[in-house]
Amino acid sequence: MRSLRLARNHSKSEHERLVYEGWILYDTGHREEALAKAEESISIQRSFEAYFFKAYALADSALDPESSKYVIQLLEEALRCPSDGLRKGQALNNLGSVYVDCDKLDLAADCYTNALNIKHTRAHQGLARVYHLKNQRKGAYDEMTKLIEKARNNASAFEKRSEYCDREMAQSDLGMATLLDPLRPVQIQSRRCAKFHKTEAIEELSKALAFKPDLQLLHLRAAFYDLMGKSAEAIRDCEAALSLDPNHTDTIDLYNKAREPQP
Repeated sequence: MRSLRLARNHSKSEHERLVYEGWILYDTGHREEALAKAEESISIQRSFEAYFFKAYALADSALDPESSKYVIQLLEEALRCPSDGLRKGQALNNLGSVYVDCDKLDLAADCYTNALNIKHTRAHQGLARVYHLKNQRKGAYDEMTKLIEKARNNASAFEKRSEYCDREMAQSDLGMATLLDPLRPVQIQSRRCAKFHKTEAIEELSKALAFKPDLQLLHLRAAFYDLMGKSAEAIRDCEAALSLDPNHTDTIDLYNKAREPQP
């Protein structure tokens, strides 16, 4: 926010200043006022920044077919305006995402390929998604491998590649993601443990919980204990989870189940 305010204060033109004001409004939750700033900027001068910002702000919610078509038009207008490769790569990447949502996979692939041609590395992930949706799993895996080779120590890239390979390779990728970033969000730990046997899953969850108690991880470990018939351990983890959120419905249900007398 401080950078945006500095950029606004040092803007060399009115249309540029309006775009920065729009970003400030958008980031503080005033979406409609932000869009009005984008419109005002475009009325003064067509620019990549104004079209890109307007498309970004419009695409922040679920798009219907008409809205998607309008966002596509805005991004195409942005790409017709002078800008540098970094920003045009981002616009192409965003355009590819909209095409994917519209199920126009070939057009999306073209956008991602064009983005890669101007060194926008993140487009490998978008292209991998296209291959995956076309049921071309190896192509998806290969694209993520290219991203990993270019973006060293990228935990999220290993996490994403795990979706496009078999169980053993997925375990390896998720293990590398956790190694690179032990405090990855709970989703990666949950997905990783789903690929393990119960005992292995509990070991992995215990490692993650050693860093920081987490409601979802405690609930997940309790569920594994319950599946193994270890009611005491399941109850213990449920109680720990409920100390973090007494109203967590799934944990309450699991807690009550674990406390039921065994037949």
